[in-house]
Amino acid sequence: MRALFRAFLFLALACSPVQAQSPNAPPSVTSQQSRTLTLAQAEALALKNNPQITIGKLRALVASQYVREARSALLPTAYVSVTAVDANPGSRIAAGGLNNSVLFPRAAAGATVAQLITDFGRSTNLLSSAEYQAKAEDQNAAATTAQVILAVDQAFYNVLETKALVTVAKQTVEARQLLVDKIKALTDAKLKSDLDLSFSKVDLARGNLLLLEAKNNHETSLAGLSAILGYPDEQNFQLVEELATIAPPALDVSPLIQQALQQRPEVLALQQEVQSTQKFSSAEHDLWRPTVNALGVVGEAPVRDSHIPNWYGAVGVNINIPVFNGSLYNARAKAADLQSDVSRQKLADMRNNIARDVRNSWQDTNRAYERLSVTQQLREQASLAFDLAQARYNLGLGSIVEFSQADLQKTEADIADTDAKYQFQLSQIVLRYVTATPR
Repeated sequence: MRALFRAFLFLALACSPVQAQSPNAPPSVTSQQSRTLTLAQAEALALKNNPQITIGKLRALVASQYVREARSALLPTAYVSVTAVDANPGSRIAAGGLNNSVLFPRAAAGATVAQLITDFGRSTNLLSSAEYQAKAEDQNAAATTAQVILAVDQAFYNVLETKALVTVAKQTVEARQLLVDKIKALTDAKLKSDLDLSFSKVDLARGNLLLLEAKNNHETSLAGLSAILGYPDEQNFQLVEELATIAPPALDVSPLIQQALQQRPEVLALQQEVQSTQKFSSAEHDLWRPTVNALGVVGEAPVRDSHIPNWYGAVGVNINIPVFNGSLYNARAKAADLQSDVSRQKLADMRNNIARDVRNSWQDTNRAYERLSVTQQLREQASLAFDLAQARYNLGLGSIVEFSQADLQKTEADIADTDAKYQFQLSQIVLRYVTATPR
């Protein structure tokens, strides 16, 4: 769609004697008062307002609570109990459970404290798994931030480009209207043919259609930028374009690939997930190991039968040794091992994809950098050819077709040169993103 629009732009500007200059402020797209916005301000607004940033932070907070949950298994638990019993004194529970079968009327209160002595590493592995998962969520939040910043930068320059197209379209309509008026006057004076007038009117109609399309595309790009910045409605921003330094890209892509593999938050997140699944797999294998717990109780019974002392207290140790559970633990351990293999394969796939993305982005940056000088030369030569064709047409030595062709070539060269500058800046932005290069 974008390529078709540019092709239409080249065709619509074919006969314009006045060329597009550097873009000014775009027309108002909303009734709101416009506000200036730099790229740094746009990024700051996105970090503050974009819901995806908040979602990433909330997920990291949720993961930190899972760490606390896993750590609680290693800490003591205590609770207070209050019990009152009305029973037939001396009666016994004869069925339904293995417990103290003698029943006495009583009212008592006491405290119970339990502490895990050891489960031979299971709880520790679960805690480590939760900690690695929390670190992975932190890296995921950082990756979301980088993706939002990339989207903001791309939307920002998209608005600048569509703004330039609006300015070009307005200047084209104005210039072609002047050309129509001039040729009409010459036609009435029998100095130009009706063919020249028909050519100029067709070009004017194309210019008006181009202006409508350019305004619509500019409003669409503004709506996209507003949404990324966290606004539900379209904002009438006046973007401030900053001069960017043009530096040649790196000569070798290998260091960039290594930097990306070491710094990309997506890779770091998957590395933490691999560690988390490995620890969880170890914890699932530890289910077959015994667990040793200590238990202590103390309390007082102010209302009691004469056979019951007024206070009680006891300590004990409980050891549970798994024997058989229908292969439940075996299935859980196998599932955890397979999930760990899945995480390792996802990490390998991520590394391959990142290496490919860095290489492609580096090649795009090289091509965009080389295109700068080529389009500059093309623009200079097209300008020279246009000046010669315009002089020939004004002297009556050249035809309207010759002049239109020269004008089309210069217009294409001007737009290609402008587009090359934007594309080089965008390629640098993408390369910084895929290599996780700090600003």
